[in-house]
Amino acid sequence: MAITQALPNSFKKQLLDGDQDFSSTGGDVFKLALYVSTATLGAATTSYTTSGEVSSSGTGYTTGGKALVNSGTSVVSTVAFTDFADLSFTSVTLTARGCLIYNTSFSNSAVAVLNFGADKTATSGTFTIQFPAFTSSAAIIRIS
Repeated sequence: MAITQALPNSFKKQLLDGDQDFSSTGGDVFKLALYVSTATLGAATTSYTTSGEVSSSGTGYTTGGKALVNSGTSVVSTVAFTDFADLSFTSVTLTARGCLIYNTSFSNSAVAVLNFGADKTATSGTFTIQFPAFTSSAAIIRIS
């Protein structure tokens, strides 16, 4: 069992099929769910799952995670990219090893699996996912 950072294979196919819409206005709805170190997520992940998901933590984290704010899309030189605004879960006590970004507008399809590199913890506080800059060299999802 492990969380392996990846853009799932199913997501790559869905992009080519035109099933994912990252438009910042009128596009699909994306969410982020947190997972513990025993979760099994990676390139073979096809959709959101509760298996290995962080337990609900009071009012700050609930099963299914939280909606993301999409930055839209852009292309610079030969790189197309998209990103999201930072996301915070407040008043939580939890430990997470990674997360899954998924598309609620398209059957909860997996979009990206992120591994934090180590367990990250918040105790009666705020757990924040900081996304990189919306640039062709840093955005969370880049295609070149």
